[in-house]
Amino acid sequence: MKAIDRLIVAIDDAGLAGVMRTANKLRESVATVKIGSTAFNANGPLAVQALAQLGLRVFLDLKLFDIPEQVSGAVRAMTRPGVFMMTVHTLGGPEMMTAAKRASQDEADRLGLPAPLIVGVTVLTSLDDSWLARVGLPGTAETVPLLAVAARDAGLDGVVCSALECAGVKAVCGDEFLTVVPGIRPSGTSRDDQKRIATPSFARSQGADYLVVGRPITGAADPQRAAATILRDMDQRRENT
Repeated sequence: MKAIDRLIVAIDDAGLAGVMRTANKLRESVATVKIGSTAFNANGPLAVQALAQLGLRVFLDLKLFDIPEQVSGAVRAMTRPGVFMMTVHTLGGPEMMTAAKRASQDEADRLGLPAPLIVGVTVLTSLDDSWLARVGLPGTAETVPLLAVAARDAGLDGVVCSALECAGVKAVCGDEFLTVVPGIRPSGTSRDDQKRIATPSFARSQGADYLVVGRPITGAADPQRAAATILRDMDQRRENT
């Protein structure tokens, strides 16, 4: 894949006008945008449809976490033209993850569409080892690969993890198992509410397949220029943080 195919820009506006304004600024610079709960809860499938009409792929990041029947129903409803990838929580368990993957494939087959990738959220990049210790779990270096193996065995296409765990995930799940990495912060930018962060080049050097970048691009004075800088940094693969 080229760098532009690996970059996913997170658009977190609630209003559809704001989502589309940002998407229009970036449509020549990126191929994929992420819509999370803020934009989707405010606009529903209209946001996906409008972005798809611009020719953009949509990563629908709703982090589904419920009983298998509910999650499979939600996945079926969200398997629509333009949806390239969606998320479920790995802690929902193997039956839930398997049901999600099966539902996406069945619905895609019914509609004659490519099946969206289904990836499992492991440990949010806004959390660190101190929180895991409070609830009796080992650190992220141990917990994330364990959850990744469970996701792989359930049939998912990959996981969402920080760049710091990418190598560990690849070691136990193989290079073909996808890693989707948020918490990307170019050198010299604010970490905001993220704790486990990395530069684009470091993430790629660790085996990250897709990099999710939000505020460093969408909050920049020139989003197109910010995206271009990150794309260049991704290609350099320097091991710096």
